[in-house]
Amino acid sequence: MVSPTASAPEVPPSMAIKIFSAGVGACVADVITFPLDTAKVRLQIQGESPASGAPKYKGVLGTISTLAKTEGPVKLYSGLPAGLQRQISFASLRIGLYDTVGEFFAAGREPTLGSRILAGLSTGGVAVFIGQPTEVVKVRLQAQSHLHGPKPRYTGTYNAYRIIATTEGLTALWKGTTPNLARNVVINCTELVTYDLMKETLVKNKILADDLPCHFVSAVIAGFCTTLLSSPMDVVKTRFINSTPGQYTSVPNCVMTMFTKEGPSAFFKGLVPSFLRLGSWNVIMFVCFERLKKELMKSRQPADYAT
Repeated sequence: MVSPTASAPEVPPSMAIKIFSAGVGACVADVITFPLDTAKVRLQIQGESPASGAPKYKGVLGTISTLAKTEGPVKLYSGLPAGLQRQISFASLRIGLYDTVGEFFAAGREPTLGSRILAGLSTGGVAVFIGQPTEVVKVRLQAQSHLHGPKPRYTGTYNAYRIIATTEGLTALWKGTTPNLARNVVINCTELVTYDLMKETLVKNKILADDLPCHFVSAVIAGFCTTLLSSPMDVVKTRFINSTPGQYTSVPNCVMTMFTKEGPSAFFKGLVPSFLRLGSWNVIMFVCFERLKKELMKSRQPADYAT
């Protein structure tokens, strides 16, 4: 046993601590940035209905303001319970398991870019299949009033799960898995690998210490790169998940319909709110994630190293 005065060796956080910290950090980030996500969804689906007429929403603040005035401020948080369920089942795994899976692919050596990308692909893919039903319900609840008038399709989160499963079949809860898988593979690899590399570069070159400013800068850069690369897949995923049965015959059909009717710019609809949301989400999540890991490890120190 080590004496109380001896300095304890630095022990890396356990997998359980990483998963728990990632889940809590993601939920905190989701609660704070959810109105931006709702604005992004409304802008992404705008224009898909021929009868929609002139654009109802203009810009991020305009969309949030219009929503709050016409449907009430609470509508900005429509789908939040499903969003939190998504973060618990999805973000906790893709972020919490990233380091552990990366170490597995590194096979005892120093992590390389290849091992990091493989880790991002693996954890992102597994998390999508587990969390897809929560994504479907979240998007449907955020978008429903735009397409279905004053009478909503769903009255709440669990009502949405039930209606989708009973009217469209259980597999409908995994609708849009393909575009969401493509999107989240890109997001997971870009977001986590960029954050990892930026943080490592800043710390190794002694530009910033491994603390709040370093985590902030790394998260913002990761958020920008991720938004730019994932936007087309994000729009397709939102359109396909929110579509009524028969509206699109397949994901490629959805892509071609968007391209022919709305042009290439349709794939970048909601880009600004996407960055504002993902950039701020990244900052909040990674800062909470890193801080929570440190605090949980500190709480373990006395038990592990005291005599």
